Amino acid sequence: MDGQDLAAALAEAARTIGKSQTLEEALQTIVETAQMSLPGFDHVGISTVDDKGKISTRAATSQLVWDLDSLQYTLEEGPCIDSMRGHVEVVQAPWIRHNRRWLKYVPRAVDMGLQSQLAVQLYLDDEGTVGGLNMYSTESEEIDPNAVAMADLFATHAALALGNVRAVKHLNDALRSREIIGKAVGLVMAKYDLDEDAAFGFLARTSSHANVKVRDIAARMVEEHAAQVNRNPRST
Repeated sequence: MDGQDLAAALAEAARTIGKSQTLEEALQTIVETAQMSLPGFDHVGISTVDDKGKISTRAATSQLVWDLDSLQYTLEEGPCIDSMRGHVEVVQAPWIRHNRRWLKYVPRAVDMGLQSQLAVQLYLDDEGTVGGLNMYSTESEEIDPNAVAMADLFATHAALALGNVRAVKHLNDALRSREIIGKAVGLVMAKYDLDEDAAFGFLARTSSHANVKVRDIAARMVEEHAAQVNRNPRST
């Protein structure tokens, strides 16, 4: 693939990905477009890692991707694992049958038809590692240099898609916390005849003494009040 063809492929990939709506659609479009665009790789998947470090496959172009991903999660080794949990953003594994780095993974993967593998970390500046783009080849033992450059584009798209969803979730969580704290402040104001600032100060002191987050203190108060109302509706 020459420079002109590469530029055209990247432009078309970006347009295709941009048409996606939901996160699931975006990730699936990314892996399918990557499969069509990356020279030498016929299977592509995207894995994500949650706040607790659990890795899971979110999009894939074939059952083989699910199987190879799962094998790496189970064995806790392989290019996919290294790209997400190591310090190397790109892990290349050409001629993988001769690779001695992943002694448990390689023999089983080769039996499944794997000839080469490429893994690229999905990274966000404010989030850290959020996942990985995993590319598998059952056709070629070599890795085309163009494939590495192109894979970085698809990884960027995937990371941004995940980042947008996480940003929305964080915003919703913050709004929900504010709503719950506001309700708790109202309950304290009514119960102790305090103004808003004093009521929030009461929550803050309670949080500090109990070594529990203000949001959790507030949620407990709101839940207890709701339970009391359900037991005795006339008390409200």
